[in-house]
Amino acid sequence: MSVQTVPAAAPAVRRIAAQASFEARAILRNGEQLLVTIVLPVLVLVGLVRTSFVDLDTQGYTRIDFVTPGVLALAVMSTAFTSQAIATAFDRRNGVLRLLATTPLGRTGLLAGKVLGVLAVEVVQVIVIAGTALALGWRPELGALPAVVGAGLLGTAAFTALALLLAGTLRAEGVLAVANLVLVLLTVGGGVLLPAAQLAGPLAHVAVLLPSGALGEAMRGALLHGSVPAFSVVILLGWTAALGAGAARLFRWH
Repeated sequence: MSVQTVPAAAPAVRRIAAQASFEARAILRNGEQLLVTIVLPVLVLVGLVRTSFVDLDTQGYTRIDFVTPGVLALAVMSTAFTSQAIATAFDRRNGVLRLLATTPLGRTGLLAGKVLGVLAVEVVQVIVIAGTALALGWRPELGALPAVVGAGLLGTAAFTALALLLAGTLRAEGVLAVANLVLVLLTVGGGVLLPAAQLAGPLAHVAVLLPSGALGEAMRGALLHGSVPAFSVVILLGWTAALGAGAARLFRWH
């Protein structure tokens, strides 16, 4: 009588990598997600650089140098927040999260895979946006790269925490509406594309305290000055801690 052996589960690193690959491909293959994560930032970049319908105070920098950091911040927001919130909410509604949480991947592995999937998409975004900006005359300092990476990671942490908080507490249809609305509001008045100081009235004081404003300032500081402002780091870490604690406490897997 032969005894069948049960195949051993793949190593944790391999399981997480497979999940991250799936998450990234799911975003990049979805037409709506592709529009938000890739097409929209590129259109904003080209529109702000090649047209003058928006009057910009570039603070002495060229228009492309001034605009590109904000567009990179917008790209981080679109993937880490909007795309992740919507995808996770519908996975939760369809029972995918509950099913995957019971597999060898586990909840921790699933969340790790989602974060790594976001980072993979952001790499694609940076390549596309940076390539477009270079074609428009952008000439960044290579020494700013570590600061840019640091700013991107801080922003990704804060907005992924916000995405999980929304996706784990609201209905999928509600997340779809709220995530898109919040992205629009933060893009227009959240200090992403323009410094908070250039916004009108009370927005100038509010935006600098938002994760969007802090991410925008972090990217501008990294690319225009070679360092990330300490205040932006504190704001992003604070939002990450608060939103992460909220998601850990309130997230529902089904």
